[in-house]
Amino acid sequence: MRRLPLLPIELASAPFTIADALAGGIPYDRLRHRQILRLSRGIATLPRRDDDDGALPLALLARPYSRVTGYSAVSHATAFRIWQLPGHLPGMDEDTIHVARQSPHGIPRRRGVTGHRLQFFDDEVECLDGLWITTRSRTWLDCSRRMTVDELTVAADHLLRIPRPEFEGRSEPYARPEDLADILDRHWGTPGIRKARLALEQARIGSDSAPETLLRLAVVRAGLPEPELNVPVPLLPGVVRLPDQSFARFKVAVEYEGSHHADPAQVERDIDREEDFAAAGWIQVRISKRHMKDDARAAVRKVRAALLQHDWTPPGPSR
Repeated sequence: MRRLPLLPIELASAPFTIADALAGGIPYDRLRHRQILRLSRGIATLPRRDDDDGALPLALLARPYSRVTGYSAVSHATAFRIWQLPGHLPGMDEDTIHVARQSPHGIPRRRGVTGHRLQFFDDEVECLDGLWITTRSRTWLDCSRRMTVDELTVAADHLLRIPRPEFEGRSEPYARPEDLADILDRHWGTPGIRKARLALEQARIGSDSAPETLLRLAVVRAGLPEPELNVPVPLLPGVVRLPDQSFARFKVAVEYEGSHHADPAQVERDIDREEDFAAAGWIQVRISKRHMKDDARAAVRKVRAALLQHDWTPPGPSR
């Protein structure tokens, strides 16, 4: 039996294109070894070893599909997952690779691929470590047809949020409001664009997570004031806190506490924070996952009660 050909590490570690293997000096007859698996036309991979750890990153699995199809890029649900956009996209866990091709070229048709035909502008596609992929903003638009307005708002808030360089290694947001507005104006006839426009109207700069966005939307829909998002709040001399949401006029702060708040060190920090708010005459409302069920009704009740306690007056019926 012929020996399995030795491949460069960049080919041996993930699916590869036959063209790249040939360009790397691997003779074609060696690539016909029975242990080399053909995934699709022009795409192959070596068998996974028993000691391989876990699944390959989706970007590595998708990369050859963007390379064998001209004028194309990985898009839709596949790009949504690679970019790790928040929000629920129905069907995002399907195994198929989504590939979009520039119009007027034909829709990609090959095994393992869900094909699309789109009109791309140059700044709507980028190359990510050899993977041609739609940008985050274009991916947000392409997925709008299958997402709800609120889930699109979650994703838009993620794109617009200003990062913390000390934690994320970047200082610029993924997009500005005018960037998202521009991409909507370019593609006015795209399916789902009305939902995307509504989502952009609802989007705000400052939300750090999907639960924070959904809580803000629920609070505003319930007729409560719109909170400020992650802005510094001076409490006492030398004491400044950064609550997830705040109503400065009524001295109410809201914190969404995810699973990491169970860490003992974080518990201590949370106690210190709560004491700081109390000492300054603020009410701190602590929200967890269980308060977000049923459209965040329990969370809204807690926020409403705190606002009422600090003399907020609900708006009366319009005449």
